[in-house]
Amino acid sequence: MANLNPASVSPPTPPLPLDADEFRRQGRQVVDFIADYYDRIQEYPVRPAVSPGFLSRQLPNAAPSWPEPDAFSAALRDVRDLILPGVTHWQSPRHFAHFAATASNVGALGEALAAGLNINPFTWAASPAATEIEVVVLDWLGKALHLPEKLLFCGGGGGTLMGTSCEAMLCTIVSARDKKLAEVGEDRMGDLVVYCSDQTHFSFKKAAHVVGIRRENCREIPTRRESGFALSPDALEAAVRADEAAGRVPLFLCATVGTTPTAAVDPLRELCAAVAGHGVWVHVDAAYAGAASVCPEFAHLAAGAEAADSFSTNPHKWLLANMDCCALWVRSPAALVAALGTDDGVILKDARSSGHELAVDYKDWQVALSRRFRALKLWLVLRCHGVEGLRGFVRGHVRMAATFEGMVRADPRFEVPVPARFALVCFRLRPTVHGDGTDKATNELNGRLLEAVNATGRAYMSCAVVGGMYVLRCAIGNSLTEERHVREAWSVVQEQAAAVLMPVAAGAAAADSTARSNEHTDEVEDGRCTETTVHEKCRLFLQKKRKMAPLSDDASCTCAT
Repeated sequence: MANLNPASVSPPTPPLPLDADEFRRQGRQVVDFIADYYDRIQEYPVRPAVSPGFLSRQLPNAAPSWPEPDAFSAALRDVRDLILPGVTHWQSPRHFAHFAATASNVGALGEALAAGLNINPFTWAASPAATEIEVVVLDWLGKALHLPEKLLFCGGGGGTLMGTSCEAMLCTIVSARDKKLAEVGEDRMGDLVVYCSDQTHFSFKKAAHVVGIRRENCREIPTRRESGFALSPDALEAAVRADEAAGRVPLFLCATVGTTPTAAVDPLRELCAAVAGHGVWVHVDAAYAGAASVCPEFAHLAAGAEAADSFSTNPHKWLLANMDCCALWVRSPAALVAALGTDDGVILKDARSSGHELAVDYKDWQVALSRRFRALKLWLVLRCHGVEGLRGFVRGHVRMAATFEGMVRADPRFEVPVPARFALVCFRLRPTVHGDGTDKATNELNGRLLEAVNATGRAYMSCAVVGGMYVLRCAIGNSLTEERHVREAWSVVQEQAAAVLMPVAAGAAAADSTARSNEHTDEVEDGRCTETTVHEKCRLFLQKKRKMAPLSDDASCTCAT
């Protein structure tokens, strides 16, 4: 009998962490897996029908002590059989819920290449080529987006790549805060005020809170449907002057190009003019729609940005750069460095790099020390698609959105409360009662429509509440989306609209029937009352004429004849 004592069993030889032959074999497996996934992605419902805990119940409660034979292949099978059925498929051509996280072959392979090189370019000395390609690619992208030269390295400004716009907001507010406190004194921290609209992304208020801005000092200025939900320069200026009059210190304005609810565009030039002379840092959050500026017909979006202090957009949203990739440009890089810069002998620097414009220590432009080599994938995207290729990509989605909007407007059951902007269409079922469409019944009806559409798994959309109106959002932007997917999505909406409207129609019909029945009953009652009165008159007439006792109830009446 074999000895079953675990202590006598030789452990398997662990795999080498980096082995060229295994890397080739496993790399081919991953590439084939991803390619097969994209081939089959339409077979999956866009959003999984799962409940919390569905995956944890299928996985062991502890990591294995030793890997199983060919563990990588086994793990890929689990990704296919356990994980993919439980993810929301962001790359599905039927995903219209959020601003896209676009993907491309070169974007994904650029990520793989950066992960394989696995460098940490926090200073120029830590990886000179990685730093310089980031400097170059940020100027490339800024020029492609028609940004003012003063925001680029070539114009005295500069750019960097971060993970998300939330990081860009945080770093710029910190820079504005430290610059302002150096002017007015550290003891004025509680008086600093920041400004945004009620359409600004919630991450702005979160970043302001992290920086130390008091919650009551975040001015969320209301917008109106009549002005397209854009921030009013007059309202902004009034708020700034009121704060100054009250002894507070205006600090920061976040203007938006392409708000999340409706893709509204704030008037940059007018907003910059409204705060000119008040010492307010102006940041432009163009996370979504900034990419559209690559097209000359949308270049006006950056008009006025020459007076802004910073500008950010996410190439991972609409420029094929794969998650995650946020580009931030600042007019004065020294302000970032003053607030976020550190100096430590452990961090290697190269004396040759001192003072050179290309020798940027990017650790001093962000909160973290370590950073990813994001510039590589963006450089690959720009090289392999070119500016014209990116323009064609954006324009294709804009055309699809126009098609979707046209189909919505052609259906009398629906309305488009705000015109489609870029590749976002906001729409809703028309109000069920007379009024401005903000009634509870209409909003709840549209909420049920959204739930019904998403439950089909054949389309995935989202919602927003603007001006009291609940609207559905169809955001077109995925790399695999074609016009046929947009038309199919509209068919799903129409089918589900018919289903959710059926009870409403039935209820209205029942109410109408009840009203008609009540009306008929009233008429009958009125007739009976009239009939009784006539009968009574007839009885009195007969009594008087015949001079006889009152007629019995069953006495005949001849008035009808």
